[in-house]
Amino acid sequence: MKAHFLKLFRKHYHKRIELNSSLDKRFEEQYLLFLQNPTDPILKNHELKGDKLGMRSFSITGDIRVVYYILDYTAYFVDIGTHNQVY
Repeated sequence: MKAHFLKLFRKHYHKRIELNSSLDKRFEEQYLLFLQNPTDPILKNHELKGDKLGMRSFSITGDIRVVYYILDYTAYFVDIGTHNQVY
């Protein structure tokens, strides 16, 4: 699977994740796992509802989530942050 990071995702990644080396490392681990097997139970990957209908989310840590959607075998990463920040 390919991945594409949208502008909002890159902005929030830099602001919320990149500056924290442990979160940055954890994202890299989960991201690689996602590319290998998006349905791995460790990711807690699930469909979203409401205004995010058609999107999915997976966990980086207990509270950090990645919101994305898939189109033509490409995952478009939309947002990253805590549960309250992305939903």
